[in-house]
This record gives sequence, C-alpha cells and structure tokens, in this order.
Amino acid sequence: MKITITGPASEKITEKLPKEGFLKLKYDTEGTGCVMNGVPILWHVEEPEEGDQLIETNGRPVLIEKSKEVFYDKELTIDYSDSAGMFQLKSPGQTINGRMSLKKQK
Repeated sequence: MKITITGPASEKITEKLPKEGFLKLKYDTEGTGCVMNGVPILWHVEEPEEGDQLIETNGRPVLIEKSKEVFYDKELTIDYSDSAGMFQLKSPGQTINGRMSLKKQK
C-alpha cells in the first residue's frame, strides 16, 4: 500500500497535531450497522494498537488497521480541501471520503 500526503494536508496536520504520537487512518464502522459500510477517518493516537500497521509516506507515517486494509485501494492520497475545510481520502479512481474528519484519540 502506498499513501501520499499532499502539501495542503501536511500543513493542516502539522497545524492541528503535536509531533508526538501517530496519524492513523481509521476505518470507522460505528453506527453503520455493518463492517462493509465503514467510513475512513483520521485519528491522532498516542500509541499503535494491536493489529496496526505502519505505512511510510512522503511525510508523516500513517497507521492503518491491518484487518481493514482490504477496504482501501493500493494507492491512496490524503488531501485537504480549503473550501470544505476537511481532509479528503482519494485513490486514482475515486474519492473515498471527501469530508474526512481528524480526531484526537486518547
């Protein structure tokens, strides 16, 4: 899996998060009723959880849940839209989540 973080996304991540901890691409299924209907969101976590995999990027490394890797395309881009005020997760063929939030987790 390859993840690229765009310049605007990198700037917003640096602005919003401390350097300590990890950026995690979380496949959120809470309230969706089914694991197949999950939505990717960004989390800031202090430590990786069991089953997390560290993916090197062109900037800050990103954790993903190894068990949820099947729901992502092989090439992903994390971008930031100023007009939406939100992060976006894209692949070469689609926008996976055009309004992706960034949450700090404890």
